[in-house]
Amino acid sequence: MGWRDCGCNGSTFYETPNIDRLASEGMRFTDAYAACPVCSPTRAAIMTGKYPARLHITDWIPGGGQKGRLDSLAFRQQLPLAEVTLAEAFKDAGYRTGFIGKWHLGGADYYPTKQGFDTNIAGNHRGAPAQGYFSPYNLENLTDGPEGEYLPDRLAGEAVSFLKGNRDRPFFLYLSHYTVHSPVQAKKDTIEKYKAKAARIQTAGPGFAPEGPDARNRRHQDHPAFAAMIEHMDQNVGRVLDSIKSLGLEHNTVVVFTSDNGGQSVLLNARTEPWGSNRPLRAGKGWTYEGGIRVPLIVKWPGITKPASTCSEPVISCDFYPTLLEIAGLPARPQQHVDGLSLAPLLKQTGSLNRHALYWHYPHYHGSGHRPGGAIRAGDFKLLEFFEDMHVELYNLSRDIREDHNLASSMPQKVDELRDMLHNWRKAVNAAMPGPNPDYTG
Repeated sequence: MGWRDCGCNGSTFYETPNIDRLASEGMRFTDAYAACPVCSPTRAAIMTGKYPARLHITDWIPGGGQKGRLDSLAFRQQLPLAEVTLAEAFKDAGYRTGFIGKWHLGGADYYPTKQGFDTNIAGNHRGAPAQGYFSPYNLENLTDGPEGEYLPDRLAGEAVSFLKGNRDRPFFLYLSHYTVHSPVQAKKDTIEKYKAKAARIQTAGPGFAPEGPDARNRRHQDHPAFAAMIEHMDQNVGRVLDSIKSLGLEHNTVVVFTSDNGGQSVLLNARTEPWGSNRPLRAGKGWTYEGGIRVPLIVKWPGITKPASTCSEPVISCDFYPTLLEIAGLPARPQQHVDGLSLAPLLKQTGSLNRHALYWHYPHYHGSGHRPGGAIRAGDFKLLEFFEDMHVELYNLSRDIREDHNLASSMPQKVDELRDMLHNWRKAVNAAMPGPNPDYTG
C-alpha cells in the first residue's frame, strides 16, 4: 500500500473511509518511511527496532536473485531467534500476543510462535497466498473457509475473535493483511463499481511514463481491481476499529496503521502493467525514490494524540518498537531497538526527535527495474547512491517531492556531506555490498 493510497493522503479514486476516520481520531504522519522498499526487511525492522542492513535481511525472502553488472547478493533468509522481538518484549510483560496474517520472515523454525507470539493465524514463509485471496487459500496455519470466502474478511474476523477473547487482559495484536498485494483479486461487484468510476474520470496525458532505461511508471490511480482491494482492506480495518469500540476498549487501546513498502507502480516493460500510482511521488515498490519508501502512518493514542493532527517529522519502521514500549510504560531495550527512536514526543506534541538522518540500503536488483543502491535523508535533503557506478542524485524534498530536479552537480558540498554520512553508516551497521558479476557481458 502506497503513501497516497488512502483518502486522507490525497487519493480521490480509492475509497478508504475507515482509514480516514482513524486519521481524524489520531495523528497522521506525512513523512513516514518503510525501512526498505520491499516487505521482509521492513517487517524485520518493525519486529526488532533495527535497520535491515544491520540484520542482513535486505531483500524480500527468498529474493529474486537477479543479476546485472553486480552479482546477486546473498542475505539472511530468516529473522534470527536471538533477536528479542517486540512481541517478546510484550509477552515478557504479561501481555497476550497474537499474530494474524502475513509473516514472511523465514521458515517454520522462525514462525511467529517462535518469536514471541502466543498465537499465529495464517503466518508462514509466504509473501502472498499460494492459491489467491478466495478460499480455498492453501495457506499454512489457516484452515480454509467456505468456498469463495475472501481472505481480508477472514483475517479481520480472526482479529475480532482475538479481541473478544482477550478483552479483560493486556494484549498486543499484530494484524498484517496480505492485501494489498499481488495477485490483484477482489470481489466482482466492487470491481464493477470502480470500472464505472474509472470510466467517468478524465485523465490527462498517457497512462504510463518511463522510469529509468527499461521500466514504466503508472501515472494515474485508475485500476478497478486494485481499487477494490483497497476498499475491502479498508472495510476490514473498520471492522476491527468498530470491535475495539463495541468491546469498551477504545479508550485504552493504541492503534497503529502503516505499510511495509511503497505502492507497486513500476514494472519492467516486458512484464504485465503495474496497477498502482504513487504520484506525485517518484517510482514505487522496489525503488529508493520516495514512491518506494514513503508510506502511510497513522497513530491513535487515546487521550494523548490530538484528533486530526499531523506531523511532518521524518520517522521510520524501526521507531515502532521503542514507541510502543514507552506508550505501555514498559522499560526501553536500547541494545535491541538500537536504530529506533520513540515517537512519544511527537505524539504528545512536546518535542522533536533530534535525529540527524534516516538511511536505506537496498543492494539488490528488483523486478521493477531498480538497480542496487542506498539512500539517506537528512532534513529536507535526500541523496541516492547507485552501486553499479556509485553515481549519486540529490533532491530537496521540501521543494521537489517528485524528485525531478537533481541538485548533485550544483551542490557538491552537500553531496560530499551526505555521501560521507551514508558511507559511515554502512560501516557502522556492517552493511553487505554486492560484488561484480563475473558473467556480466553488457
